[in-house]
Amino acid sequence: MIERQRAAYPFRIVGIHTARHGTAYDDSGLAINPPFGPAASSVEEFLDRAKSEIVVEITTLNPATGEPALSHIRLAFARGRHVVTANKGPIAHAYASLRDEARKAGVEFRFESTVMDGVPVFNSVRKNLPGVKVLGFTGVLNSTSKVVIAAMREGKSMEDGIEAARRLGITEADASYDIDGWDSAAKTAVLANALMDARVTPHDVDRRGIGHLTPERVLKLAKARKTVCLISRARTTPSGIRLRVRAEVIDDTGLLASVEGTSNLLLLDTDLMGTIGIMGISGGVERTAYGVFSDAVDIAQTVRPSRIAT
Repeated sequence: MIERQRAAYPFRIVGIHTARHGTAYDDSGLAINPPFGPAASSVEEFLDRAKSEIVVEITTLNPATGEPALSHIRLAFARGRHVVTANKGPIAHAYASLRDEARKAGVEFRFESTVMDGVPVFNSVRKNLPGVKVLGFTGVLNSTSKVVIAAMREGKSMEDGIEAARRLGITEADASYDIDGWDSAAKTAVLANALMDARVTPHDVDRRGIGHLTPERVLKLAKARKTVCLISRARTTPSGIRLRVRAEVIDDTGLLASVEGTSNLLLLDTDLMGTIGIMGISGGVERTAYGVFSDAVDIAQTVRPSRIAT
């Protein structure tokens, strides 16, 4: 994507550090399929050698702690690097402190691809809703669970549904995070932290996934023109912000049930604008990549960097 957009946005990728392929560096800009050398001995070594202005952190989700991505981001801040991440774990566990650390370091921090595959949620609120307070939200945010439930409506097993989601490339590295609701809980915490200053973690989300569902139960509901959907909810109460993830039984003709496959829907309840809907149709890896790219562009328009390490 960066290569295709180079004429308008001339970024250079000066370093890539991976878990399996090794590490690559080139101050003049790496090619699309660069030769990888031995892996850097540490993230610190990589960051010190790849003297980028932006660091893109795209390791896999750890919903329990947000690590090691959380430490990677802090190491980048400590070196005066702007950071873009698609990893929801750090935002779900430590958004307020990361936001404050970025400000203290004088760097920018973006994370659009952590929820809804890069559909502009956080940037839309930040740029387009001045003075608006988000009071709560309702979201259908996990694609794997929808693919699994759709398979069960055809009489297939949960394992069949998970395999279908894997073929689409949408499951977490550990698919149990999708099934048990951890992915949705992490996204719920991200939204609550970034949009409502909730200062929570995924452990604070009242979570119940779809692991208890059976094809028989889903087929019985289908005959009654109902379905099951894994729904994230947040609301402001006198005692604080309440968060939950539930496999809810809903009418199969309702708005939330209409979000099929890899599509996602988020409804924001606000004080000045009422309820606002944001929807992404048939998301995937390309859209997630665009969210990362758009964050880099947003930083570039603010501070004009040109060198990226991932």
